[in-house]
Amino acid sequence: MNKVPAAKIQFLPEDRAWIAERIQEVLGTGQLTLGKYGDEFEQRFARLCGVRHAIAVNSGTSALEILLRSLDVEGKDVLVPTNTFFATAAAVVHAGGTPVLVDMDPDSFAVHPEAVAKSMTGRTAGIVLVHIGGIVSAQTPALMQLAREKGIWLVEDAAHAHGSSYRSTSAGAFGIGASFSFYPTKVMTSAEGGMIVTNDDRIAQESRIYRDQGKASFTVNAHVRMGYNWRMSEPHAIIGLKHLERLPEMIADRRAIASIYDEGLKEFRNLHALRIPADGFCNYYKYIAVLREKRNRKELKLLLREQYGVSLAGEVYEEPLHKQPVFEKYSAGPLPISEDLCSRHVCLPIFSGMQEAEAHQVLHALKEVVG
Repeated sequence: MNKVPAAKIQFLPEDRAWIAERIQEVLGTGQLTLGKYGDEFEQRFARLCGVRHAIAVNSGTSALEILLRSLDVEGKDVLVPTNTFFATAAAVVHAGGTPVLVDMDPDSFAVHPEAVAKSMTGRTAGIVLVHIGGIVSAQTPALMQLAREKGIWLVEDAAHAHGSSYRSTSAGAFGIGASFSFYPTKVMTSAEGGMIVTNDDRIAQESRIYRDQGKASFTVNAHVRMGYNWRMSEPHAIIGLKHLERLPEMIADRRAIASIYDEGLKEFRNLHALRIPADGFCNYYKYIAVLREKRNRKELKLLLREQYGVSLAGEVYEEPLHKQPVFEKYSAGPLPISEDLCSRHVCLPIFSGMQEAEAHQVLHALKEVVG
């Protein structure tokens, strides 16, 4: 029995050689941070998103916190989806703000404008929109309009959404700024790292200051912000550059597997795929499928792995933030849609280099176990 992993990182032999050669170069020059490869990575990533500025940092978490610090959220409320990763709400807290957790839209796993509007108060400074699984919600234009009408900003947590878009606008280009993650599980990686993207000149300048210990200039020890060491190293930028170059091919691989899943799941009674908006382009960081009824996912995963060799990927997310002990004090009460859908969805394995036979093995296993 072949084993299908939940995820796999792909670096082709020629790519590993290219990366190694350039890391040898920077080791020889001693320019190990804020050098030419970091600059090139920023420029190319800004072009991918269709924005003027990209600022490379050491993680997606840092990218979001820096953005929020640049927007001065201290003492203010920031609306955050409850079905997101810890880092989204934690970045608000670390930047001095208060996360207000919002229920999800069942059609996209993002937030819905109606839920956002109900959560707004006079203390609300902005919204963090998370592109869950790489899906840019069809509600994004309505959320942008709502933010404009209320005089607040919209920031994208695009940690999942490299190369995704909606109506030809790329993830990262909808809000006043966006954060991306290059953690190893993502569609593309720099081993560790993140990126801030924005069209706002002031935010770009502030972000560069914050990432380098709050210094006004790299060459002068004049600290003007309470920054931190949030820089990206040159070796990480080199890895990121090569994966960015491969990104179209890697997304094409994922989309080919997603097409097999889409077709296969049409025959299922108890499991259906989360639909992608008609005008959307999804990178399929996650392939999300919803169970008709709740099941013990721990048992389900064990059965699929042990008897069929299939490992499911992590959920988005297993437990909403308002149910997490560290965020309980930010909960305004039950958020029923998230509590329901967080408990009865699964994420099918999908990755660059995955074979068609592996996708069919996944479908066979699910048909046997879920039906």
